[in-house]
Amino acid sequence: MIQKILVANRGEIAVRVMRTCKEMGIQTVAVYSEVDRTSRHVTYADEAVKIGLASASDSYLNVDKIIDAAKTFKVDAIHPGYGFLSENATFARRCKEEGIIFIGPSAESIEAMGDKISARKKMIEAKVPVVPGTSEDLKPKDLFKVCRKIGLPVIIKATAGGGGKGMRLVYEEKHLQEAYDAAKSEAMASFGNDSVYIEKYIESPHHVEIQFLGDTHGNVVHLFDRECSVQRRHQKIIEESPSPFIDNKTRLAMGAIAVKAAKSINYVGAGTIEFLVDNDMNFYFLEMNTRLQVEHPITEEVLGVDIVKEQINIANGRKLSFRQSQLHQRGHAIECRIYAEDTENNFAPAPGVIHSIQTPKGLGVRIDTHIYTGYEISIYYDSMISKLIVWATNRDVALERMRRVLYEYKITGVKTNIDYLRRIMDNREFVQGNYTTHFIDDNANKLQKGNELEDEIEDIAIIAAYIDYVVNSNDSQSTIADNQPINRWRAFGKQKGVLRI
Repeated sequence: MIQKILVANRGEIAVRVMRTCKEMGIQTVAVYSEVDRTSRHVTYADEAVKIGLASASDSYLNVDKIIDAAKTFKVDAIHPGYGFLSENATFARRCKEEGIIFIGPSAESIEAMGDKISARKKMIEAKVPVVPGTSEDLKPKDLFKVCRKIGLPVIIKATAGGGGKGMRLVYEEKHLQEAYDAAKSEAMASFGNDSVYIEKYIESPHHVEIQFLGDTHGNVVHLFDRECSVQRRHQKIIEESPSPFIDNKTRLAMGAIAVKAAKSINYVGAGTIEFLVDNDMNFYFLEMNTRLQVEHPITEEVLGVDIVKEQINIANGRKLSFRQSQLHQRGHAIECRIYAEDTENNFAPAPGVIHSIQTPKGLGVRIDTHIYTGYEISIYYDSMISKLIVWATNRDVALERMRRVLYEYKITGVKTNIDYLRRIMDNREFVQGNYTTHFIDDNANKLQKGNELEDEIEDIAIIAAYIDYVVNSNDSQSTIADNQPINRWRAFGKQKGVLRI
């Protein structure tokens, strides 16, 4: 049985994993870099050890140092969180060689899904729908022939890629060669591998993913869907569950495909399959993430499941604690990723010292974070400082709750994206729930500070129409149950077609 776990990560995810360990009576060991010596995950753990300088390569990505720490502190298992070494097959294999349980899938599963071409091949073999494209390293001589076969637009991707690196979108054939060369060059610089492949570009897709769990006894269940289409620079900033776009038939079909895909590679642990969904509800495999996802809390909130606890139980050799038939989505959850960034400067990271924090509270509110007053946001790591999660009985109430908690959440000392997220919550397209991965780009001007004039003008028009209707109508039954006047007017606008939403 696992009695002590080393968490090979930092920040909010390290703290989140440790909290579940504490509930399970499992001791924890934190590893930290020089700049993280006062980080919350260090003080929260039962034991902690410095493993290197600030750079990730010298600390959180250093396999030898982490393995040495695990052996020194005599841990039974290592939880990698997400990022860093979480999808590193060499690390997973090294843990096994050293007799340490890696809380995650096998090295073989990580390798099968880590390379995009390999993953496509595996999914095609498992009869999982994939976007039309190539399943081999794309050679220069085949570039134009393949492109003409699948049709423009196309997207060229690095086989070892992620985070938008080694990726080029091509709408015109005359730009194909230039995009191909640029993608290969960036792929080599970012991943040490210049292999690329090509896919048909799905215009205005929805990004929907399915969480799943598999145990060592052959049981695999899906934990339903998450909508992840609100992205900047190919990185998610808002997620919600269930997806407001897909219908239940599509939801269940995607879940069944995810289970089938996981079983095809004998997957053990927590994983996620990401899909692109077009406007006709056709869905296509995008990639499999062989780790815990940043956005896992919203799945936990709508299902009442602790995914980290399930990971640990699976690593202990136990069966899943539930069957598929026992899992049901209840209510609606939304997660906003709070970043220290300058939204008016292309979302550039904004490191600095936190001067003060005012956190929201109340029913259905969860904050996964590691920051505190006086904490310094480092230049060395990702600038996400917390995840703000709300749950409510339905999406409308969840949106209202998220608006309220974003208003209450105050962080001073560094620039954050909180106001930007508030504007998204008020955006008509987002409220309608039919947004795509182009949402941020399509609404770039509206979402920037000071560009709310169009909304204000429309509000005035709605109010005027409402007053005119009340004055000139004999319909005494026309009432709208809402205590807030502007919401009453907006609801009226929707009823009478004045409001575009």
